[in-house]
Amino acid sequence: MPLTSSHDAPEVLDRREGTHGEVVLRRHGALLQIIANGCFLMDTSDGRSERRLVDAAAEALTVSGGRPAPHLLIGGLGVGFSLAHAAADPRWGRIAVVERERAVIDWHRDGPLAELSTEALADPRAEVVESDLVRYVNETSDTYDALCLDIDNGPGWTVTEDNDGLYAPAGLAGCARVLRPGGVLAVWSAQPSPEFEETLRNAGFQQVRTEEIPVARGVPDVVHLAVGPG
Repeated sequence: MPLTSSHDAPEVLDRREGTHGEVVLRRHGALLQIIANGCFLMDTSDGRSERRLVDAAAEALTVSGGRPAPHLLIGGLGVGFSLAHAAADPRWGRIAVVERERAVIDWHRDGPLAELSTEALADPRAEVVESDLVRYVNETSDTYDALCLDIDNGPGWTVTEDNDGLYAPAGLAGCARVLRPGGVLAVWSAQPSPEFEETLRNAGFQQVRTEEIPVARGVPDVVHLAVGPG
């Protein structure tokens, strides 16, 4: 039985003016959906690509030599699939999630999305950092073994114009700055981007590749993977 019907009208559960425009949480049948500035971001229908994002980063670390209790930075809390999956994996050490929208954090702490993330947020390894990711990677003194980005629909389909800089040379330099030697960058995207692969290589990243992730409907999602310079 389908989770939603084309005749169902989505119910808005919360609507707020965020740091970069309007963010909305709505229910459509059994699904919870996050909308930013009128752009659909994600819902609770599947989650396999968000989970694969984390697993692909972990596997790439293993291939590059492995390390005990690697530290993971996740860019974007979203509906919480990536955080919940990482927290369920005892291989990870510290797990930090950077989220710039207070509304999204609230929906997880004491709102409708709490059912997906309560256990993960209670994990002593996990923390949520309320910050813009670009600012965070350029200012923090913390370093990580893996950085998983899931804040846009991909390098060529950003939620806000200022996010474009994250996938440009300056933004990738910030990502490289927080990665430990041999650290892995994993970027979720709704479609492959050869241009972004080239930008990664030009920024000094190595072992650049793109992995397709089959989804229930439509074209596959992808994860762009690269090992940081140095």
